[in-house]
Amino acid sequence: MKKDIHPKYFETKVACSCGNKFTTKSTMKEIQVEVCSACHPFYTGKKKVIDSTGRVDLFNRRVAAKKTTKTKTARVKKNDGSEETKS
Repeated sequence: MKKDIHPKYFETKVACSCGNKFTTKSTMKEIQVEVCSACHPFYTGKKKVIDSTGRVDLFNRRVAAKKTTKTKTARVKKNDGSEETKS
């Protein structure tokens, strides 16, 4: 095995934006993360929906509107060959 080709291996301090801190080993001395196991929804069981522009509400309103306006329409042929739509 060649000498002096491997990076240095440190005991690393990891700090999350939620305030959680823990240590691990890495080639970096310090690591800043945005999400860790203490605040990630998968591990905590809390669902977080980030809705900065109201997109979720807009989608829910569209779905609700489609459900209420969803009626059966029937096409009826007239004697003159044209069609008429009835609700």
